[in-house]
Amino acid sequence: MSDDSLIVALRAFVSEREWAQFHSRANLAKSISIEAGELLECFQWNDESDAERVEAELADVLTYAYLLADSLGRHPDEIVAKKLQETRTKYPVEKARGRSTKYDKL
Repeated sequence: MSDDSLIVALRAFVSEREWAQFHSRANLAKSISIEAGELLECFQWNDESDAERVEAELADVLTYAYLLADSLGRHPDEIVAKKLQETRTKYPVEKARGRSTKYDKL
């Protein structure tokens, strides 16, 4: 499924259930955070995890992220590509390779 058909499917899913009324940008952002917490819970006590549960929680995070991007009139690919370019500038290869140091400390 392409990103475009995924957005169409998500819009249809929300529309069929009349859930758009609950999908303010703030609510979608909150939902991303809530679902990210549930994803993190998969790794709460160790790095071992149930791959199916991780996948399900990741799908929830991505679903809300796609819906938020759509509400902003943006395509997720465009948002990520723009941020990637900004991050490339902050973390030049010659300074950042093999390091986890924050950009302002490189």
